Amino acid sequence: MKKLIFFLLAILWVTQGLYAQIPAGIYRKDLPDILISRDISLHFISPEPLQYVDISTHAVAGDLPLKNVLRLKIIPDVKMPLDGPGVVTIVGESFIAQYNLRYVDDQSLIVPTQVNILPEHTQPLDVPGISLTTRQMQDFAIQILQKPSGKSVRKAKAFGLKAKLNHVYAAGDHIFLDITYFNNSNLPYDVDEQRFKIEDKKITKATNLQSVEIKPVWQLYPNSIFKKQYRNIYVLKKVTFPGNKLLNIELTEKQISGRVLTLEMKYSDILKADSL
Repeated sequence: MKKLIFFLLAILWVTQGLYAQIPAGIYRKDLPDILISRDISLHFISPEPLQYVDISTHAVAGDLPLKNVLRLKIIPDVKMPLDGPGVVTIVGESFIAQYNLRYVDDQSLIVPTQVNILPEHTQPLDVPGISLTTRQMQDFAIQILQKPSGKSVRKAKAFGLKAKLNHVYAAGDHIFLDITYFNNSNLPYDVDEQRFKIEDKKITKATNLQSVEIKPVWQLYPNSIFKKQYRNIYVLKKVTFPGNKLLNIELTEKQISGRVLTLEMKYSDILKADSL
């Protein structure tokens, strides 16, 4: 019995020692140092779109020229704090990173103009409302493109154009639509916009058109001009709609021609989506 009690006390002591070694927080002295100087902009490059940025000093101004780029610059004629500019906190879709900014006034020193946010400088983070990161959606889209288009789920054609819904995939609470457009005319098709709208199947004169537009959360390629063929992957948040409605995928050309092609998709197509 005494041996059992001693053994349990030993386990408890070791467990407490392990927990005591785990730091309760991250301290400024442990953060990576990044040099910053006047008259030189410092750019942080993120592997995914940024959600939040905090600069712990009024001596440095920051902005987001791109979704995944943070630009910092020391404000002219500002008095620098004795302990340096401070800490910059950067939050992406799945990570948080912090850097200790250190001011240098010696122009002979090598000062970085660009800093890549590396995995070893980040901690995983669960951001509310984000179930798939942009990087994950991109990986899934590339995976889809590597598969043959195969037999189409839905087709549509008009004005020398043809649309083909190749596949429908589901990942988490997102729907991936693999669509190819063919241009059989001699006129290049300059895409103006692509709209996704839930609308009634049949429209009578006595009723008003009920239309709900859905914005894609992401697409692999931006809309562009194509001569013969254009394949793209579109990502929608999971949607539900009754059987008397359709998801109309409308491709509109820029004026003056203004050709419009609508691809109709049923809710049963979503229910039959393959898993990624």
